[in-house]
Amino acid sequence: MRYAFQWIRSLFFIIQMYFVMAIMAVFFTPFAIFSRDWVYRAVHTYCRWVRWSAGWMVGLKSEIRGEVPTEEVLIAAKHQSFFDIIMIVSVVPKPKFIMKSVLRFAPILGWYAMRLGCVPVDRGKRAEAIRQMMDGVKDGSAPAGQLIIYPQGTRVAWNAKTNYKVGISVLYRETGQKVVPAATNVGVFWPRHGIYRRPGLAVVEFLEPIEQGMEAKPFMKHLEDEIETRSIALMKDAGFDPDAVD
Repeated sequence: MRYAFQWIRSLFFIIQMYFVMAIMAVFFTPFAIFSRDWVYRAVHTYCRWVRWSAGWMVGLKSEIRGEVPTEEVLIAAKHQSFFDIIMIVSVVPKPKFIMKSVLRFAPILGWYAMRLGCVPVDRGKRAEAIRQMMDGVKDGSAPAGQLIIYPQGTRVAWNAKTNYKVGISVLYRETGQKVVPAATNVGVFWPRHGIYRRPGLAVVEFLEPIEQGMEAKPFMKHLEDEIETRSIALMKDAGFDPDAVD
């Protein structure tokens, strides 16, 4: 009975989440057309709404820990569900992503993504897209900001393990920027798929930045160790032990 009630609460939460997205898009778009500041205001407002409404509608509180990066950096984040994106975007000043090229054509979302300075990438052309992004930042045609990268390449369930991809080390070298690792336990409350949202405290924690100067292999090992060790600790604090799951 308790599960059924929480499932219904979760369903209403998801419905309102997308309903509010549509309303905010209609409201903010006329302003966002003329000013990128309004684009940031729109995405921050929406993400903060989702966090706030999750707290009272399904009992899922959320907390950001560590020093929020505000300069031009790479954020290498553990990615377990849509909610960790929401949490990070709600606090970093100028978020942007590397995204699939086809998403440019998604109604409303594609336009907002391009206005944020997200980098559309065709398969096999990532290096070219990164060079274009860096050139655009330098000549003023693309906004600077915090480029959010998911080193595992996709959402990974809280109790699953997936190798880290070397693309983040290429970005680390090519951009000359430091990397801020981000750990999370979000997946134990908000899964990759399905409607049910579990109550609790979802955490995204920004860890110590990795400065420039590391070789690729030591960098990758250090990054993975930092993110995975802290994410496992956060999940255990929430009562879930991924190491104990076969």
